[in-house]
Amino acid sequence: GVLSEAILAVRAGDATNDSFNRLVRRAGMAWREVEVLRAYAHYAFQIGAVPSRHVLRAALKSHPGIGQLFFRLFEARFDPDGGGMSEREAKAAELRSEITQELVGVSSLAFDRALRAYQTVIDGTVRTNYYRGGGRTPTVRSGGVPYISFKFESERLQAVSRSRLMYEVWVRSSRMEGIHLRGAAVARGGIRHSDRPDDFRTEVMGLVLTQVVKNAVIVPSGSKGGFVCLRSLPDREAMAHEAREQYCTLMRGLLDITDNLDGEDAPPEGVIRYDGFDPYLVVAADKGTAPFSDTANGVAADYGFWLDDAFASGGSNGYDHKEVGITAAGAWESVKRHFREMGRDIQKEPFTVAGIGDMSGDVFGNGMLLSRQTRLVAAFDHRHVFIDPDPDPETSYEERERLFHVGRSTWDDYDRDKLSPGGMIVPRGAKSVELAEEARTALGLRPDEATLDGESLIRAVLAAPVDLLWNGGIGTYVKANTESHADAGDASNDAVRIDVEDLRVKVVGEGGNLGFTQAARVEYALGGGRINTDALDNSGGVNLSDREVNLKILLNEAMNAGLATREERNKLLEQLTDTVAGLVVRDNETGCQAISLDEYRARRGMDHYWALMGDLGRIGLLDRDAEGLPSWDDLTARKEANKSLTRPELSVLLSYAKLHLKAALLASDLPDDPSAADYFFGYFPPEAVEAVPRELAVKHRLRREIVACQLTNDLVDLMGSAFIGRLVRETGRDAVEIARAWLVAARLTRHDTLLEKIRDREGSMSAAVTYRWTMGLARVLERTTRWVLANCDPEEPTSALIEESLEGLEALREKFHEIVAGQDRENFQNRVAALMPQVGDEDFVRNLVSLRFLDHLLEILRLARDSDTDPVSAARMYYWVTEELRIPWLVGCIERTSGEGKWQQRWALGLINDLGAIRRNLTEGALDGEGMLAGALGFGGDDAQMDRFHQVLQEVEAEEPISLSGLSVAIQQIRHLAWRENPK
Repeated sequence: GVLSEAILAVRAGDATNDSFNRLVRRAGMAWREVEVLRAYAHYAFQIGAVPSRHVLRAALKSHPGIGQLFFRLFEARFDPDGGGMSEREAKAAELRSEITQELVGVSSLAFDRALRAYQTVIDGTVRTNYYRGGGRTPTVRSGGVPYISFKFESERLQAVSRSRLMYEVWVRSSRMEGIHLRGAAVARGGIRHSDRPDDFRTEVMGLVLTQVVKNAVIVPSGSKGGFVCLRSLPDREAMAHEAREQYCTLMRGLLDITDNLDGEDAPPEGVIRYDGFDPYLVVAADKGTAPFSDTANGVAADYGFWLDDAFASGGSNGYDHKEVGITAAGAWESVKRHFREMGRDIQKEPFTVAGIGDMSGDVFGNGMLLSRQTRLVAAFDHRHVFIDPDPDPETSYEERERLFHVGRSTWDDYDRDKLSPGGMIVPRGAKSVELAEEARTALGLRPDEATLDGESLIRAVLAAPVDLLWNGGIGTYVKANTESHADAGDASNDAVRIDVEDLRVKVVGEGGNLGFTQAARVEYALGGGRINTDALDNSGGVNLSDREVNLKILLNEAMNAGLATREERNKLLEQLTDTVAGLVVRDNETGCQAISLDEYRARRGMDHYWALMGDLGRIGLLDRDAEGLPSWDDLTARKEANKSLTRPELSVLLSYAKLHLKAALLASDLPDDPSAADYFFGYFPPEAVEAVPRELAVKHRLRREIVACQLTNDLVDLMGSAFIGRLVRETGRDAVEIARAWLVAARLTRHDTLLEKIRDREGSMSAAVTYRWTMGLARVLERTTRWVLANCDPEEPTSALIEESLEGLEALREKFHEIVAGQDRENFQNRVAALMPQVGDEDFVRNLVSLRFLDHLLEILRLARDSDTDPVSAARMYYWVTEELRIPWLVGCIERTSGEGKWQQRWALGLINDLGAIRRNLTEGALDGEGMLAGALGFGGDDAQMDRFHQVLQEVEAEEPISLSGLSVAIQQIRHLAWRENPK
């Protein structure tokens, strides 16, 4: 009977031996049915729906009938033989009613509360593998797989566990418990072997929320998984084997309930689904699972899973992060840019470094080989402290390189003969270390600090007066002065952690995670230190993994069509390593530059960033306090102190702005627009695109997501995180309309070519010059975006808008320096002169500055087409009207007097648009030869009207200060003339 089966299952290790098993006797339930209730109870405890593991056991012991009803509710919802959905829902509703009646008889408030939360968890389930017959997976005595997995829709669990996630999967057997959390349908992140059995879901939750922000630069949102082993084994080897086995259980639990693709949609057998089609599941290495990629891909192969070996990145035919050195290479772009903004080139001139890590580590080791000018003065890891007071760059580089290639090397393997005088390598746990004068000087210690213990020496390394602190290790080593060690959340390093006020370094490179608390980063930056966030600096690793997955999905189309063998695909993947790595590093480079541009923008318009925080907070995307962002009072105090938002804060806002725009684009049809197709094909190396016919390539399952992601990165990195929100407020249009208009502007300016030319000049001129050029291009794109929004039919295909203008624009831009007249000509010539850093850039700068007038040129082209006039003739008339009406002066006055208020800015924008419409109407009338403008003086037929206009202008000009209301009256004086001249 059920009792003897349960005893056998417990003895075999298939079932857990605890008081839940009382339900076998008291409710007549089979042991696997009890396993379902046990699995739910342990999950309810992990998510905090119940206060302890024991309360549900005790509640069901007292009320076994409710336990049986809970299982029947589960059965009604998920048994494949339970009929259609309406039949299931009717049966489930009936059972819920029965449960409600039974709960009336529960006298204990604690039990009642726990049982109601338990029911919420069961009702929040959208899939389970319980009714799968096992298939290719191992079976147990009474049928089914020896573990249970549940998929939950986070929204359904809000009453008992609030989160901003989309899905959770819980997997449990008698030997393991595992969780997988996802921020969106398409999400990626690592799986870790946790050592926190009571709260590993809390650990993973903290990581996934960070991962969502970190993944803003890549296609998927964030996901994270973790598992614990429930059996304790005697030796290390047996435990390692058990960890691998239970990792596989988690993989199977996930794949059991994940949809597949086999030419068409293929849901898993025996799984009733209460959610949509959901086939995207990828995993990555994390703490304790680094060697498991091939293992995971082997499990995916057993299932015939559509992602094949893209399921787990970094396997035998994937990109090894340490071998490629990608995380360090990406973070190094930030370091180089920090120094470049200080006027230093660390690839060509020596600089001093203190570091966290050792040469066997991926990020530290690779990072310390990225410049032959590196002078590593001090470093530490979990074993040793390394001191080299006055290193020779070349000698020390070669020794570090040797250590990097020695497997599992430590600082103790460093050739001490290569150390400079006073150099030493000591154990981290040393009780007393005598420092030579050279070491003391290098670490900036006082004469009375010649003898330190190992922990004090580590604090001295962190506080060393060097150029760069390079974090390539694990642990949180710097906190804000106002924080406690508990706030840092890393108890193992409490003894060596320092406060920001102790730091004397100029630049921080965060190759590792969580080296600083966010509050510490902000405090350090406010004090003049140069630092981003770890999520920005070290995003190269997750970016490379994502590109690997998407590249494999692309190439698998060719394999499935018989156009390439697996061996040919593997060979191509290997050949593309450097190209793909280059694309990843480029993302790091543009992301870091984006923060530099936003620093400048925030100093000039902090209110726009405050508005961005407000907008993102209102829609529930951003928790300002949780992300360590400042309050309005903080910002007001900073304004008074002539400070603005810091790089770490701007890094967070950049990520959230990208997340918001990506989501908006994916919900629209813009990713399907032909004019956006280049974002898909440009994402991959050209060799990969050539290997897959276009008609197969566009079948890529993540084509839309890739386009949305790349368009978002391109737009936000150049225009800044506040751009979209600012234009939404100022124009009343939505984010997608603005992105579409920006895309037209970007194509018309060929902005990618211009950015490449600016980038090529970075090595030969200062950051200030190239930033000025880049900001100038961004302003051009904003003006053109506004013009497109105001003048183009939203229903007109984007590609048609672009094609009809490109050819005429080229002709006008070539002659622009001859055509432009009056004050606009002076503006043009002044800007060319201001942006000319060196002889030889005249054509480039002239071309760049001509784009500043792109909205004029687009207007001229339209007028030329409508009046069937030569564009050059139309341009001359356009600028003649511009000067007659003193439009450049009026626009300049409006922009200067508009203030920062939302309605003031809307008013100013309306006036500028009015001026544009007036100019357009008068020019059109003149070109048609129908109005008085065709006369020699242009306004000969209405001199009185023009006199009144000029008189008002004089009055406005005499005002101190000039007011928007006065300017508005001046514009009103010519508005009637324009409409009488050309009422069309």
